[in-house]
Amino acid sequence: MPIKLVIGNKSYSSWSLRPWILAAHLHIPFEEVLINMYDDKGKKAMRKHSPTGKVPVLYDGEIQVWETLAIMEYLHEKYPAKNIWPKNKAARAHARAIASEMHAGFQGLRQHCPTNFIRDVRARELTEAAAHDVARLEALWADTRKRFGKDGPFLFGKFSAADAMFAPVVNRLHVYDVKVKKETRAYMGAIRALPAWVAWHADAAKEKYRNPAYDAI
Repeated sequence: MPIKLVIGNKSYSSWSLRPWILAAHLHIPFEEVLINMYDDKGKKAMRKHSPTGKVPVLYDGEIQVWETLAIMEYLHEKYPAKNIWPKNKAARAHARAIASEMHAGFQGLRQHCPTNFIRDVRARELTEAAAHDVARLEALWADTRKRFGKDGPFLFGKFSAADAMFAPVVNRLHVYDVKVKKETRAYMGAIRALPAWVAWHADAAKEKYRNPAYDAI
């Protein structure tokens, strides 16, 4: 019986994208349960699925896991052959550190440039906080690629949980047409070329619900 992954709107839910793209890219079988996060029915459903009232949530039989990093760690334990985190000890430690930094940080960019998979590409002037976050992201990605990513196009060469954690940032930098370095754009291109990314984007385009507040930005 496959695991079940409860997620929110593909147009806007950055946290749902992270475990979804990880599982989809690594061909981990799962059943998808999609909830509209913005209506009363959906909010009630999220409270039913999670003690935090948020998505994503993973079910494996009677086991319930919420919070994105916890879900990734659970998948890492359940599917060790998938190499969800890098094999090398130093690389794995670094991957977990930057994934945790993403989980807790970059509030300036998140608030100013919310995830939106149906937004037309058009520039938005960055706030000082958002620009600071972009600079940190570029430095973090460049350092990681230089130290650990020489064997492939992703942060650690092969796609890992760290890439999944930063996938929503790739959307932000792309749709808000943020000016970034050539190397940053190349990494973004590798993520956006993933079949799992393309599938998520196609599903988002089919969704009927639109969030006026996000779409107006």
